[in-house]
Amino acid sequence: MVLTKSQIKTLRSLAHQLKPVVRIGQNGLTENVMEEIRSSLEYHELIKLKINVGDRQERDEVLQKITDETKSECIQQIGNTAVLFRRNAQKPVISLAK
Repeated sequence: MVLTKSQIKTLRSLAHQLKPVVRIGQNGLTENVMEEIRSSLEYHELIKLKINVGDRQERDEVLQKITDETKSECIQQIGNTAVLFRRNAQKPVISLAK
């Protein structure tokens, strides 16, 4: 899914008030964590994650693996916090008109 700059800006503004729904800690990226991310994306479309693993490179690798496996877009990443978006084709929750 290709998002325009205005759509990304809209999603960032919506994500600002969100609390992290998934926290990835010392156990890393397990299958249970991936399933929780998938179900959260299915229900909410826009979610915030806290990724507290190793250094920057390891954190980026974990985030890349998440976006690849869930077919989602990383809207924003600041430090240990990332915002992901994936459109729900059957029941869209967020309007991206523009």
